[in-house]
Order: sequence, then C-alpha cells, then structure tokens
Amino acid sequence: MSTFLISGGGTGIGKGIAITLSKQGHTILVLGRNSEALEQTRTMLTGESYSIVADIRDRTSLARASNQLGSFKIDGIIANAGIGGENHWGIDDRWDDIIETNLTGTYNTILTFLPFLNKSKEKYKHILVISSVLARLGVAKYSAYCASKAGLLGLVRSLAIDFAPDNILVNAICPGWVETEMSNKGMVEIAKRIGITRSEFFEEAMKDVPLGKMSQPEEVAQLVAYLLSQQSITGQAIDINNGSVMNS
Repeated sequence: MSTFLISGGGTGIGKGIAITLSKQGHTILVLGRNSEALEQTRTMLTGESYSIVADIRDRTSLARASNQLGSFKIDGIIANAGIGGENHWGIDDRWDDIIETNLTGTYNTILTFLPFLNKSKEKYKHILVISSVLARLGVAKYSAYCASKAGLLGLVRSLAIDFAPDNILVNAICPGWVETEMSNKGMVEIAKRIGITRSEFFEEAMKDVPLGKMSQPEEVAQLVAYLLSQQSITGQAIDINNGSVMNS
C-alpha cells in the first residue's frame, strides 16, 4: 500500500479523499491549519494516519512541518486545500488571500514535500491538484477564485513537464458543485447578494447542470483514487461536474 499527503484534509473534499484512500488500505497524512478538524478526520480513517499542522501560505510553517517527517516516504501529494468566496476591489479586497492560498499555497505545498515524493520506491508517483469548474468559467465577483483555479491548470501543465523524467505524473481535477460547507457558504453568499433564498439559488444553479445535482465528496475521491492508480495520464485537467461544462 501507498502513503498519500492530503492538504485541506480536515473538511469537505479533502476529508472525503482521506476516507476513501484509507478504506483502500493506504497510509494517510492530512495537512491543514486546524488541528481539531484534522483529528476529527483521523477518527474516520481505518488505517495508519498522521496529522500535519501547517499554513500552506507560509513556507516557514510548511518547512517546520516537513522537518517532522524525517525519512518518511510519500507516494502521492493531493493538493486540495483552498478557500472560496467573493472578492471586491477596495480596502477589504480578498484577492491576495485567495490567490496566496489557492495558487501560491498549492505551489508551496508541492515543492515543500517534493523531496519526500522523490524518496518513494514506486515506479510512478503522483501529484493531484484540486482545481474547479470555475477554472473554465467566469462568475461575477469571483475574479480571485476563478483566476486562482485557472492558474492551477497552468501550474499542473508546467510541473508535469518538469517532473516527467522522475516518473511523477501531475494532474488536476476540476469539480463542479460539490456538497461541502464551502459550497453551501458560497450559495448563501451569492443568494444574499442577488436577493433570493439559498433554496431559490440552488434551483437556479441546477438548471445549468444537466444531471441536476451536486456531487458528493466521495465521488471526487473515487476519481482521485483512479488517477493515483494509473500510469499514462499527466498534465491533464479532468472534469467532474455533472455535465455543467463539456469540453471537446
């Protein structure tokens, strides 16, 4: 069995990934800022697991955390941690926070833990980045989030070329609506801004989704598990969005 590091493993999609991979018998390292959330995830895991408390925006914080791993080997990095929400030009603009977390934080995470990935004895190693359907679409007031998630796709393509000689496959997953606390908060925020209820906004949003539903974190986790098992896909962005965006 393999060892996988999952950033943002305390909630949402990250938690779903941790649970799914743990059930398959893998060792799980969950990384995040909230130690209580990480430990809560670990209570749901069936195999060996560890928590790593660090802020992905802070390279010093990540370096301290990585120093605790010693001679640990990692077979795959799942860079999932991120934040959402609107940003507005002005004194309270969240642009820097969103970009630093979603884009720079992902870069920091991958490069900090790359030496542990290089220690792996597996023939093929993996880096998976959780992007978003909003890497493909524009949404009003979400310029920072859309830009950060689109930027991740460029990062993935570049790293896929950089790391190919070491048999490290680098891919992105672009989920659409997924039933998580972050997506619910986003729905509430948008609904409030346009003057309707969350339920009304949900109904409107689902009109643009052919299957008319949100995904569950476990569905994204199943796609993650597949990509971690294959040996030919790299530099790609795989969509899982119930048909809301169909790329040729």
